[in-house]
Amino acid sequence: MSPSVKKIVPLSLVLVGALGLGGCATKGFVREQVATVNQRVDALDSKLQQTDATAQQALGEARSASGLAQQNGQRLDQLGARVDGVEQRMAEAQRKRPRN
Repeated sequence: MSPSVKKIVPLSLVLVGALGLGGCATKGFVREQVATVNQRVDALDSKLQQTDATAQQALGEARSASGLAQQNGQRLDQLGARVDGVEQRMAEAQRKRPRN
């Protein structure tokens, strides 16, 4: 036998063995594996829905708080203007009052 044939024969045996032993998965095995994956997906989907609901609730509360903060800011601006007016009147009254 030539040296190249001596190399090809073991390689051929390994390839034939690998193909012969590989085999196909049975339907039952595939169903079992898919069922496990489906259970995980269903659990993650449930958690995702809960997380989404929590996020939507938090977003609604944040929007509400933002609106209240804007209202309070407007009220503070109005009160600041009123205080400024009172301070101006007090300053004018002190200037008009004769000193003893």
